[in-house]
Amino acid sequence: MPSKSERTRQSIIDAANQLFYRKGYNRSSFTDVVDETGIPRGNIYYYFKTKDEMLEAVINHRLATITTMLSEWDNTIPQPLDRLERFIQIMYDSTPALLRSGCPMGSLNIELAKDQPELKQIVHRLFDIFQQWLAKQFSMMGYPDEARELSLQLMARGQGIIVVAQAYQDPGFLEDGTKEINRWLEELERYA
Repeated sequence: MPSKSERTRQSIIDAANQLFYRKGYNRSSFTDVVDETGIPRGNIYYYFKTKDEMLEAVINHRLATITTMLSEWDNTIPQPLDRLERFIQIMYDSTPALLRSGCPMGSLNIELAKDQPELKQIVHRLFDIFQQWLAKQFSMMGYPDEARELSLQLMARGQGIIVVAQAYQDPGFLEDGTKEINRWLEELERYA
């Protein structure tokens, strides 16, 4: 069972994670975290001296969550095509949040890429973990030489669909886009 200190730290990370997603990193402040958690500012400073430290903790938390999820899929979903389709299902399952705030990792990467390259490097790790896992799936499907390129194509298609669906507030576009990606994956499987 986590200690009170660990629970407090995790509460701060969870609040910051949601704020960075909903408002963006640059528009979120320590005061926002205080308001969201009800934890006094001094206590938050005990755990995180800067907002950048908080961002790194958020990214590490997301990476741990993603690593656990992908490992679970590897252990419970036998075929790479089915694992790839499960990856795409996340977009459909997250429709309300994606229409409201965009992709959590895409939005943060775009925001920080503009003028905070040192922070973008931290956030970029979210793309890396998915890209490497996707490449492994494509390699297992029979595309070892094209695995990296296919993984990037899949990520680009997903990010593009999310951006357009959010811009037009169109859940149908997101649904149709996920179906189109699944058709592309099934075609790749047929020709592997």
